Amino acid sequence: MKETRTIKAVVGPGAKDTLFLARASGQEKPQIPGGKDVYEQFRGGPLSAGLSRRTALKCAAALFGASTLAGMTPVPSARADAPADSSPVLPRTGQVGFVLAHEQFAVPQLVEFGVAAEQAGFDLISTSDHFQPWQANEGHSGFAWVTLSVLGQQTKSIKMGTGVTCPTYRYSPAVVAQAFATLGLLYPGRVFLGVGSGEALNEAAATGAWAPKPERSERLVEAIGVIRQLWTGQQVKHQGKYYHVNARLYDVPSVPVPIFMAGNGARAMRRAGQYGDGLITDPKSWKANKAEFAAGAKAAGKDPAQMPVFVEHFVIVGDKKDAEEAAQLWRFLPKAWNPYFNIPDPQTIQDRATAEVPLEEVYKEWPVSTDPEVHAQALMELFNAGVTEAHVHSGQHDQMRVINFYSREVLPRVRRQLEQG
Repeated sequence: MKETRTIKAVVGPGAKDTLFLARASGQEKPQIPGGKDVYEQFRGGPLSAGLSRRTALKCAAALFGASTLAGMTPVPSARADAPADSSPVLPRTGQVGFVLAHEQFAVPQLVEFGVAAEQAGFDLISTSDHFQPWQANEGHSGFAWVTLSVLGQQTKSIKMGTGVTCPTYRYSPAVVAQAFATLGLLYPGRVFLGVGSGEALNEAAATGAWAPKPERSERLVEAIGVIRQLWTGQQVKHQGKYYHVNARLYDVPSVPVPIFMAGNGARAMRRAGQYGDGLITDPKSWKANKAEFAAGAKAAGKDPAQMPVFVEHFVIVGDKKDAEEAAQLWRFLPKAWNPYFNIPDPQTIQDRATAEVPLEEVYKEWPVSTDPEVHAQALMELFNAGVTEAHVHSGQHDQMRVINFYSREVLPRVRRQLEQG
């Protein structure tokens, strides 16, 4: 019978939190839940070490399996709002994701697109998580968590998650914790949870509840704390300002699910750095407010240079006509966060966007071209600006045209440039 030894590991912001891990003697050093090996696949660590993507995934799977067999048992963190990890990681490379828009397509189609994206060589899949579409003419709004569950079964290794889930109104944080713990059990190391403070078209429309930005921000921070506590697998007795929880999750994944926080304005970017494991934003906001993200991370004792930065990157594989057709469905974008996020009705948002936003304003910064070099350079500009994950989002009806074009023409170019750079 193997001797078992207990070791103490220091984790968390400022190295103030501890976990106690049990491992059999003679084994390799166990992985700390939320430690660097968990995030290397999201941050690109193994790729930068010269391993192939397939080899890196096999190595990660073996390590995660070893952790489970070693019987690692985490003890609840002393801080509910602490991020899963602030450990150093290996240098990362740029990763390219593909966005599945529940607003624009039915779930069966999205599953097909997700499977095709993996086969095309994309590194990640992100899905919107809406109760209603932003505009009525988008026409769809399937349940993102079901889509992710099906995609996990029909794909092999691609990473996937939401961009973003609101864990404060129509979903309680306890239910979000249970759902993503379950996804994490089904697909270890492949799932991330993106969170944000929500939009009225989803939260107010579904529940009748909605609050000004300061309260919604407070709710989000508290909800993240509840989720992290529940993911310890221990009894949680939380009596907060907005949420009261007295419960335990009996099934939690051995591979922690990272939480990426959405942010656009300066305060939201700082909040994401402080409370998230990574950031979800847009190219313009990243360039304008990256210093705020870094400041928030440093305030929590984390190194912002080691945190994933996920940017949603709109593209058109086509010409001006294709761009205008897509822009009709995404016309709200220039005013999404001021003022449309406060409007609960998609038809009202559509009508106002049609009256208030010129089509050219919607797509003026999108790469619109059939020249692969144009698309490759747009991605490289993001990576050179510090983005780690560029998630390609096209509003075109023909999604397979985009997926196949990127597979043949764009992704190989980008990876060559990353290798050379």
